[in-house]
Amino acid sequence: AIFNNMLAVANFALFFQVLFLGVAFLVILSSTDYVGKFSRFQGEYYALVLLATLGMMLMAAATNLIAIYIALELASISLYALVGFLKDKKSSEASLKYLLLGAVASAVLLYGMALIFGFTGKTQLGEIAQVIQTLPPMTLLASPGLLLGIVLLVAGLGFKIAAVPFHMWVPDVYEGAPTPITAYLSVASKAAGFAIIMRVFFSAFGLPDWLSLNWGYIFAALAAISMTTGNILAIPQANIKRMLGYSSIAQAGYLMVGLAAMGVASADNILGQSGVLFFLASYAFTNMGAFIAIIAISNKLDSDLIDDYSGMGKRAPLLALALTLCLISLVGMPPAAGFMAKFYIFNAAMQQGMVWLVIIAVINSVISAYYYLRVVRVMWLGETASVGKVSSSGALRLALFLCCLGVLLLGIIPGSAMKLAQLAAYIFVY
Repeated sequence: AIFNNMLAVANFALFFQVLFLGVAFLVILSSTDYVGKFSRFQGEYYALVLLATLGMMLMAAATNLIAIYIALELASISLYALVGFLKDKKSSEASLKYLLLGAVASAVLLYGMALIFGFTGKTQLGEIAQVIQTLPPMTLLASPGLLLGIVLLVAGLGFKIAAVPFHMWVPDVYEGAPTPITAYLSVASKAAGFAIIMRVFFSAFGLPDWLSLNWGYIFAALAAISMTTGNILAIPQANIKRMLGYSSIAQAGYLMVGLAAMGVASADNILGQSGVLFFLASYAFTNMGAFIAIIAISNKLDSDLIDDYSGMGKRAPLLALALTLCLISLVGMPPAAGFMAKFYIFNAAMQQGMVWLVIIAVINSVISAYYYLRVVRVMWLGETASVGKVSSSGALRLALFLCCLGVLLLGIIPGSAMKLAQLAAYIFVY
């Protein structure tokens, strides 16, 4: 613990900090070509990426409500500026929408923290847990202030992870933001939100035999709604960035299946926690790889429409192969990392008796195959357009290679990564 116990550097924080640094490295590599679209402030672009990364690293280590909020705002303000960096109509609209909705979410989160502080008199997560542990049964239901504080906390953090019904900003922001920043938002920002949720709901509200409301079922309901809504809305999308935006809502739903398993598991069962961490690592490689491939293609086509990817398998076979690998990983098909990630998450939920939730998740995975594999079909079976071959810079190719390597390694030999996830998850054993 450092800074008067406001931050704790342990395996859990280190896991996320390495993840954030890795994602930031991939974003910077994939931006080397893209920043040419900016008439000025190219140096500031990289500075804002690093500031956002710093904020997320602090979020993962924060053990105090005040530290959590400050770190979250450091990351958020940097991202508001990055989303509007292109200076065109779509980018400006996306930035304004993200700023306004983000400000509302921050206010809701802060109000929830204030209510929790007002009830417990503490901001340190461990001290909040000690106060709550002394309360008699049924106190939560008899204390609407504390209950409202927890609900507002879920709502504010639901915005960060793009869970339904806090997802309104996702499609427009993902489409309008610079593509490297869209990738960064979809991976790092989501992971930071889950880091805070896991830290807060286990450190402050996760004590055994606590009261009568089990928050695991709250996340189970949000998971089912998010998976279904995200996948259904992704089906008709013609723009690949909007499609992946709605897809990220569904992916948040799969991750919340792990949170639901965490919420109802016994104190020494870390299957849900380690499953969520492994899923976040595999999702980072997968989604970053997909967006990096999109950057390479859009640099040539100047279009993000799925129909314009027609014949990409002949014009840029390696690029199309890399994007195909990432898309089948998002579906959850072997041998990609997404298959093992979903296996661990679904297994954790099954062991907690949440068969109904796993069935919903599997059905949604089948639905998602339709729109993911539609892109694959267009690339490999569509007619070749007249535009010439698609080429990319060495930095972009390196970033894409690293992502594809990560997707394959986590899919074929997941054991080592899962052990690291379990080491990080042991912070929740009490």
